[in-house]
Amino acid sequence: MAFWWALIVIAFAFVICKFLLMLIPSNVPSIDVDASDVIDDGHPKENSFIYIPSRRQTDKVQCYEPATMKYLGYFPALKPDEVKERVAQVRKSQIVWAKSSFKQRRQFLRVLLKYIIEHQDLICEISSRDTGKTMVDASMGEIMTTCEKITWLLSEGEKWLKPEYRSCGRSMLHKTAKVEFHPLGVVGAIVSWNYPFHNLFNPVLAAVFSGNGIVVKVSEHASWSGCFFVRILQSALAAVGAPENLVEVITGFAETGEALVSSVDKMIFVGSPGVGRMIMRKAADTLIPVTLELGGKDPFIVCEDVDVSHVAQVAVRAALQSSGQNCAGAERFYVHKDIYSAFVAAVVKIVKSVTAGPPQSGKYDMGAICMQDHSERLQSLINDALDKGAEIVGGGSVRNISEGAVDQYFPPTVIVNVNHQMKLMQEEAFGPIMPIMKFSSDEEAIKLANDSKYGLGCAVFSGSQRRARFIASQLHCGVAAINDFASNYMCQSLPFGGVKDSGFGRFAGVEGLRACCLVKSVVEDRWWPLIKTKIPKPIRYPVAENGFEFQQSLVEALYGLNVWDRLRALVDVVKMLTEHNSPVNTKRSD
Repeated sequence: MAFWWALIVIAFAFVICKFLLMLIPSNVPSIDVDASDVIDDGHPKENSFIYIPSRRQTDKVQCYEPATMKYLGYFPALKPDEVKERVAQVRKSQIVWAKSSFKQRRQFLRVLLKYIIEHQDLICEISSRDTGKTMVDASMGEIMTTCEKITWLLSEGEKWLKPEYRSCGRSMLHKTAKVEFHPLGVVGAIVSWNYPFHNLFNPVLAAVFSGNGIVVKVSEHASWSGCFFVRILQSALAAVGAPENLVEVITGFAETGEALVSSVDKMIFVGSPGVGRMIMRKAADTLIPVTLELGGKDPFIVCEDVDVSHVAQVAVRAALQSSGQNCAGAERFYVHKDIYSAFVAAVVKIVKSVTAGPPQSGKYDMGAICMQDHSERLQSLINDALDKGAEIVGGGSVRNISEGAVDQYFPPTVIVNVNHQMKLMQEEAFGPIMPIMKFSSDEEAIKLANDSKYGLGCAVFSGSQRRARFIASQLHCGVAAINDFASNYMCQSLPFGGVKDSGFGRFAGVEGLRACCLVKSVVEDRWWPLIKTKIPKPIRYPVAENGFEFQQSLVEALYGLNVWDRLRALVDVVKMLTEHNSPVNTKRSD
C-alpha cells in the first residue's frame, strides 16, 4: 500500500511542478510589426475612394473593403519569372533553416503566439476589412484556431518529427528499423480568401516547424490582409535568427499560381475542385506531392431525440459560420420528420433575429460577402429551388450599409420543401442559406447525406451517442462531429481533409505535419560491429547446388504455421550452412 501512496505523491508532485513551470514567464522577445499603412484611423486617406470592381484581370491585384467598397490599394500580379526568383531565394534560406534546432523553431512559435495574443484587435480588424466578416467571427475562425495550432506544435511537434522506431520482422531480428522525417525543401501553398490570417499561418507553421521554406500565393480576394500578415511571420523569424526570405507571400492570378506549382517540392491547395484539378495536372509535370482541401457540402443530421432549441441554435451558427459567406459550413440540413416542424420554427425564430451590417461596428451578426458577384450566384441557387417547389419560410435582414456595397450583402435565408433535384442541395453555396429536408429513418438520412459529390465533413445530433456515432460512421467524409459542429478543427492533433470532390491528403495533426516531410525508411545492424550482416554460404555467388533448397527451408523456418515444422526446417537450415556444397555449374553444354 505504501508503494502506491508513494507513486500517487510523486505523480501529484510532478503535476504541481508542471503547473508552476507554466506560471513562470518564458523569455520570449516582443516584435514590432509596422501596421501604419493598414490601420484605419477614421481619416480619409489620399487614395481613399469607392471602388467599382472590374471583371477584367490586369497586371495588378486590386483590393477593396467588401463591406464599404473603400479602395485599399493594389499589389502586383507576379509573372512566372518573378515567382521562380522568389522560390529560388526561399530555397537558399531553407538549406540553412533545415539545420535549425527544435528549440529555435519553438521559440519562433512562442514569439508568434505572444504577438497574436497582444494584437488580437488589429488582426481581426484587418481580416474583417478585407473579407467582410465580423470581429467575433474573425476571433473565432482566425485567432483561436491559429493559437490552438501553435500550442499543439509547441507541445507535440518535435515528438512527431523525431525518428520513429518500427518492428523489424522475423527475418531482420538482428536489425533496427526506423522512419526519419526530413524537410522536403520548399513548400508551395495557394490558399483561399475565407480565413486570410489562418489560411496563411496554417501551412506556414507546419512547413517551417518541419524545417522547410514556404511560398504562399494568397487569394486575389484577400491580398491586402495577406501581405500584412506575412510581416508578422517574417518579423518573428528574424527575432529568432532565422535566415531572411524563408517565408514569402506572392500575389497574382492563375499564371502566378501555375508558376508556383512548377517551382516547389510540394503543393498545398485550399480552394475549388476545378482549380484543384488544374493544380494536379500541373504538379504531374514535376511529380510533386499535392494536398487538396476543396469544396464541401456538409450534411447536418438531426434525429428526433434531441433538444430542439439547442440544436437549432447550433444549426444556425453552422449555416452562418463566419458570416455565412466566408466559410463552407453546414449546407444541407436533414431533420427527422417527427420534429421537423418544431425544428424549422425554432430555426426561423433565430434567423429572423440575425442582422447583417457593417462588420466592424460590433452590432451585427453577419458581415458582407467577400467575392464579387457571389450574391447573384446565391440568388440563382435559390431561384432554381423555388422553381422546383421549394419555399422560403424565414430570413434575416440587412441594415445600415452604404449604397455602393449593397450587392455585397445577402440576408440569411431558410428554405423548406427541398429535394436533391435542386442545385441548392448539390452545389456548394458558400452562403447563409439553410435548406432543410426531412427524413423518416436513419437509413434514409445516411443515404441522403452520402448523395453528394462532396465528402468533407458532417455533424450528427442524437440523444443517443451510440446512435449518432453509428450514423456518422456510415457517412463518406473525412471529418465527423458528434452532437456538435466543426469542433474537430479545434483539436489540432486531428487531421483535416475530405474525399471525393472535397479533395485528398490532410493538413493539421500528425498527418499534416509529416506531409511536409521526406519520409525515409532506415535499417541498420542492431549490434554493429559485433554482429554484421553476411550472405549465407548457399546463396553466395556462385550459388551452391542446394541454394534453392536452403531458401525453401529458411522460409518455412521463419514463417511456417506449425512450430514443429519450423523447428525441423531450422535444423535443415543449420545443416546446409555447415556443410560444404559445390557451386551450381553455370557453363552451357555443347
